[in-house]
Amino acid sequence: MEPQARTLHLLFLLLHALTKPVELIENSDFHLAGDYLLGGLFTLHANVKSITHLNYLQVPKCNEYEMKVLGYNLMQAMRFAVEEINNCSTLLPGVQLGYEIVDVCYLSNNIQPGLYFLAQDDDFLPILKNYSHYMPHVMAVIGPDNSEAAITVSNLLSYFLIPQVTYSAISDKLRNKLRFPAMLRTTPSATHHIEAMVQLMIHFHWNWIVVLVSNDDYGRENGQLLSQRLVNTGDICIAFQEVLPIPSPSQDLGPEEQRQMNNILDKLRWTSARIVVVFSPELALHNFFLQVVHWNLTGLVWIASESWAIDPVLHNLTELRHTGTFLGITIQRVSIPGFSKFRVQNTKAGHSMPNKTNPRATCNQDCDACLNITESFSNILMLSGERVVYSVYSAVYAVAHALHRILRCDQISCKKETVYPWKLLLELWNVNFTLLGNQLFFDQQGDMPMLLDVIQWQWDLSQNPFQSIASYSPTQKRLTYINNVSWHTPNNTIPVSMCSKSCQPGQMKKPVGLHPCCFECVDCLPGTYLNRSADEFNCLPCPGSMWSHTNDITCFKRRQAYLEWQEAPTIVVAILAALGFFSTLAILLIFWKHFQTPMVRSAGGSMCFLMLVPLLLAFGMVPVYVGPPTAFTCFCRQAFFTVCYSICLSCITVRSFQIVCVFKMARRLPRAYACWVRYHGPYVFVAFIMAIKMTLVAGNMLATTINPIGRTDPDDPNVMILSCHPNYRNGLLFNVCMDLLLSMIGFSFAYMGKELPTNYNEAKFITLSMTFSFTSSISLCTFMSVYDGVLVTTMDFLVTVLNFLAISLGYFGPKCYMILFYPERNTPAYFNSMIQGYTMRKS
Repeated sequence: MEPQARTLHLLFLLLHALTKPVELIENSDFHLAGDYLLGGLFTLHANVKSITHLNYLQVPKCNEYEMKVLGYNLMQAMRFAVEEINNCSTLLPGVQLGYEIVDVCYLSNNIQPGLYFLAQDDDFLPILKNYSHYMPHVMAVIGPDNSEAAITVSNLLSYFLIPQVTYSAISDKLRNKLRFPAMLRTTPSATHHIEAMVQLMIHFHWNWIVVLVSNDDYGRENGQLLSQRLVNTGDICIAFQEVLPIPSPSQDLGPEEQRQMNNILDKLRWTSARIVVVFSPELALHNFFLQVVHWNLTGLVWIASESWAIDPVLHNLTELRHTGTFLGITIQRVSIPGFSKFRVQNTKAGHSMPNKTNPRATCNQDCDACLNITESFSNILMLSGERVVYSVYSAVYAVAHALHRILRCDQISCKKETVYPWKLLLELWNVNFTLLGNQLFFDQQGDMPMLLDVIQWQWDLSQNPFQSIASYSPTQKRLTYINNVSWHTPNNTIPVSMCSKSCQPGQMKKPVGLHPCCFECVDCLPGTYLNRSADEFNCLPCPGSMWSHTNDITCFKRRQAYLEWQEAPTIVVAILAALGFFSTLAILLIFWKHFQTPMVRSAGGSMCFLMLVPLLLAFGMVPVYVGPPTAFTCFCRQAFFTVCYSICLSCITVRSFQIVCVFKMARRLPRAYACWVRYHGPYVFVAFIMAIKMTLVAGNMLATTINPIGRTDPDDPNVMILSCHPNYRNGLLFNVCMDLLLSMIGFSFAYMGKELPTNYNEAKFITLSMTFSFTSSISLCTFMSVYDGVLVTTMDFLVTVLNFLAISLGYFGPKCYMILFYPERNTPAYFNSMIQGYTMRKS
């Protein structure tokens, strides 16, 4: 015997052991004869703890427990749908649907009805290797209402692939079709119910909530789903989560349960969270809400799960209106014509079952008080609309449409034939029909994507007790608001439920404690900003070219600081540069015209042009100091000007050395002098100095960069100083040191030649130029070590122009003066006489 067959055999023996023979009951509430039978599992009575029956080997009597009004209402929906289909001439013409309905007592009576449906009419379940052609008592099962019971029943029915369409079990476990291949649902899964809750809380800016769950699989599973969803959201935190004590079947709480209940109520009294989400069966909440009223808890917003969102018995506790606002998630409202009247009509006994033996009956197929109690809640049930009722109604119609396709029905008749459950299951997956204006089908997980409603409890007898305020679409995963909420608060203001008040723009959240919803507001410092869409807990630094003030949410571009033409210092230095350019150009032309004269030759001859040309180019390039720096202007500032200036200094230095050598050292070191003349010593010296200079400049630029950068003004962060590079000043100081050395050497040689003839004595002019160069360079270095910003560029600009002017006018100016105004002194005879006079004085 195979393991599965052995298991079914044992369950069958248990069925006979538990089932007590009962008399035949012709009760059309639970049984209707037909060609094809549907099984129905509903909770008409409920024992909340559902464990007392485990103490003895007997099926519990459900009518000993408290009645569940909604359960009977749903059972009536199945009966109404079957009778409506039987009276319809187009869906299943000539076919009579029947039903067997059993009260599952919430969780206490699940196995026995499952076995009852599996067995054949003779109460036997044969042991077979292949059940493909096996005909159980029913061809499909509608229900039960809760996930735990649905899973239990499905574990039995799935072995036989008997279609099971549940109307209210929302557990995500049921989406696993490998485990539950025959399970279908006419309600969205728990994930969609949770998503509707979360979007509701996000809409009203509630981020501080309390979660209460029942001590069963329903409460624990949905509480865990909500917690996981909130972790992914990150915007909503749970202040605390507690497990509600489940009362005994007598609805009394023991000492331990009462202590636990008091602890929960005390936390609700003192917590700052105003939103309470409750996942629990409705029968476990009666005592809880009585205690809430007794403790006089007010100002709360209660969010109900689908299990009690439209429970008329809880709604009948009218004192609950003083505890706050009640919102709930439930299936959409669809009015079913004729059902309100059918729900409270008396049963007509005596239905016959043609071509069948006497109908069987099992325990828990009686409810003497059901109709009377339902009549007392008829007004609430009618005004609330047919919500879960429509899920039962559509489940029956789904089976009927699948049967319609199997029996190849037309408008007149159907071909009656044996319908095996597994064939019906295949057709159920493919049904797609319209029912009361709704397009119905099953998705890949076996769920029917019905709309969900967010409802608010009302206690005005003239209104719908469960008024829709929003609608959630499982396909679009979006909540749409259709009505305003009537808040039970002063001035109808939306309740605030936040661990911390919202921060002002430009304030970041500093976490306090473990919850991200609890924080302090800290101002973002200047230079930082807050992008709430990216990160609410950290102020982001502004990019280098931008800045921000305190509490800014964006950065603005800094004001760029650089030397501009309209500034007074720029205009003054530009005038000096223009003077230097035109005066140098004039000197160049004068020297070119009088190149063969003794005055030009005594000044250096052709070497003068080696000085004048760089001077002229340098004066022409001084505009690179003005305007925003670029790679080219930085190159000119760091390389071109310092090379030109060094050329001039090296020429002056070699010229002063040459004068001393001619008049004092020629006769002492004749060979050295001859070598100096033969190998063009002056030009070799200038080239050597230039090689050293250019090597230093190139190394400095390679070590840093010539690309301009921006630096924050230390005195004003709103200003960005544009400069060449961070080590610009260091490179400038390094180059100045070499120029200082040349100035000092030139000054020394010039001082040594102070006693030379007047026409050849250039010591005072060289001394003046070198002294000015030395002084300006020292001043620039001192200024750069103290100040920063555009002033450094201005000072560098000024010193560069003045140094070139000192050479141009200080060295060449006096000679031009002599050439232009004393031409008689610019003759070989005059120069020879001056030399002879100097020689005679020395003798």
